[in-house]
Amino acid sequence: MAPTVALRRNKTHICDMSYFNRELSWLAFNERVLQEAMDETIPLVERLRFLGIYSNNMDEFYRVRVANIQRMISVHNKKVEGFNGSPKDLYHEIRAVVVRQQKHFEKTYQTIIEELEAHNIFHVNEKTVNKEQQQELKDYFLKNVIHDLVPIILEKSTPIQKVRDKAIYLAVKMEWDLKRKVRYALIEVPNTVSRFYILTENDKRYVILLDDIIRLNLREIFPIFAFDTIDAYTFKFTRDAELNLDDDVSMSFIEKMEKSIKLRKKGEPVRVVYDLKMPEDLLSVVLKSLNISRSINLIPGGRYHNFKDFMKFPDFGNPHFLFPKQSAVAHPLLQHERSIIKQILKQDLLLHFPFQLFDHVVDLLREAAIDPKVKSIKINVYRVARNSQVMNALINAVRNGKEVTVVLELQARFDEENNLYWAERLKDEGAKVLYGYEGLKIHSKLILIRRISDKKEQLMAYVGTGNFNERTSQIYTDIGLLTADKRIALEVNHVFQMMEQSLHRHTFRHLMVSPVNSRRKINQLIQNEISNAKKGLPARIQIKLNNLVDSKLIDKLYEASQAGVIVHLMIRGVCCLVPGLKGKSQNIEVISIVDRYLEHTRFMIFNNNNEPLYYVTSGDWMERNLDKRIEVGAPVFDEGIQAELQLVFDLQWNDNVKARIIDKKQRNQRREAEGEINHSQQQLWDYYKAKIAD
Repeated sequence: MAPTVALRRNKTHICDMSYFNRELSWLAFNERVLQEAMDETIPLVERLRFLGIYSNNMDEFYRVRVANIQRMISVHNKKVEGFNGSPKDLYHEIRAVVVRQQKHFEKTYQTIIEELEAHNIFHVNEKTVNKEQQQELKDYFLKNVIHDLVPIILEKSTPIQKVRDKAIYLAVKMEWDLKRKVRYALIEVPNTVSRFYILTENDKRYVILLDDIIRLNLREIFPIFAFDTIDAYTFKFTRDAELNLDDDVSMSFIEKMEKSIKLRKKGEPVRVVYDLKMPEDLLSVVLKSLNISRSINLIPGGRYHNFKDFMKFPDFGNPHFLFPKQSAVAHPLLQHERSIIKQILKQDLLLHFPFQLFDHVVDLLREAAIDPKVKSIKINVYRVARNSQVMNALINAVRNGKEVTVVLELQARFDEENNLYWAERLKDEGAKVLYGYEGLKIHSKLILIRRISDKKEQLMAYVGTGNFNERTSQIYTDIGLLTADKRIALEVNHVFQMMEQSLHRHTFRHLMVSPVNSRRKINQLIQNEISNAKKGLPARIQIKLNNLVDSKLIDKLYEASQAGVIVHLMIRGVCCLVPGLKGKSQNIEVISIVDRYLEHTRFMIFNNNNEPLYYVTSGDWMERNLDKRIEVGAPVFDEGIQAELQLVFDLQWNDNVKARIIDKKQRNQRREAEGEINHSQQQLWDYYKAKIAD
């Protein structure tokens, strides 16, 4: 059993007790990620990678959420949901939490480095390498690094503009002692070479970061200056990542997106993280040169930043530094079958990634591309890999004469450029490419294959919870329902018609489709449980989501709790519902699982007087997912798949290794292991392996 690590909360924490503030709840989620890095039962390099995940998460948080709070401050908003103070108060509260977490982060990093030393692996810097190592590093620097460096001399009266967020910079201070002269400069640490360099000496290995290789060779970078001392300190800053689409009616949507992506690179700074040891005069010059106000989030940190690079920290060929390798298995009904289409026509299938092969999705598209009976393929895409097998399969389908329609969301945050690339590739090949709407993202995960056999139309649909992305399917848990059931497939076809015909409305009897009927259907399902509870009938709700934010649905769950409905929630990330409030949410329990794989599946189970109703969905319970995006949820009619979803929920609900209890104080305490150890992700691997062995 992993040790419980609880980070102390700020005693001045301010919140509305009916709801957790969204931003502070997100910070509690990222704290759970940090706890994994602090967990001594996890392999050492994996712990470093969790530090990288934490850091990458924090970058995005500042680029999106904190930037939004800054905008609220600038327009003098007075109220923040789930928070009793002003946006400015929340801004300061966030900083206090982040600074506190940063201290645990730095301590964890040092602890891991010390533990690596027990394995003869040492972290060195420019001051601790020996002469032989210095020469090797100088040779490496002159051959592989120096030509990628573009030093910028900082002049007090000349602001500089072209500095990238997300990059690491070294702020350099040169001094001439006798003349008391000082000069300052900036150096961007390049991303064209690895951040880590390994030195070997006998049975010992030494890791030095690229930052320190540059520090070691500063004199080679500034040979024209006769300084007495030269030092460099790391800093990075984060910009507002909001895309502001131009209102110019003469511009196409794509042109607006391309323009906004370029402007994002000039967004307002929202955070500066810097080495705590940086001299005050150097920090002042850097901030002034970049035209950055001290009023933004200045976060003092350690010597190294951009820990997202640590997700690629070397493993030194030691398998004990990594999680044991786990390979996805085939679906038992597909492992020996040559045709996926024929299996779908026989019965519904549920795929569960990364435990089962995402290859099945790619193979389905490849089969459809060459099947003479397949007439058309429709898919909607939010995020895909840069080298996407899914997209290549669609291109192959076009070349084989199929009618291929791809609804591609250009506003998928931070994937806009990749999606623009694929839009052009697909159009060049002859696919029909449609885009989302400026005010309504398309976030559903759908495929529809139309086939004619013996003059009869066959429709096959895929309704999923995660993106059509081979890379993330190996690290995110997601599910996808494959079905030829006309109740679902016909309505999936209606969804595509809605996308193609500018939101032409359809009536959906079975699917949950945002923004058309998801909110209403969910309300009806909760109300049904409330009615049953009041009649003394069994009443229970089991929900697994990434985020629970929508206050109206939270209030409905509070109503259910007060009526006696048992509510079990598994919320990976943001949870604004406060469980365990007497007279309000005493029948609601919430857990969050953070583990090796990112929990991303979304499904719902409503007891319905012991005749349960099951739904898989692409959407979280957030206002944007319910009212401002196209999301699709589908009922599960197959009893075998229903039983499998119930098993998945029960295994995870009983997890006592990686489950954290979300309580009214957001303490992130691990569930105590009493008796048998239940590690749900490992149990799921064992379950799916056993299924193909039967």
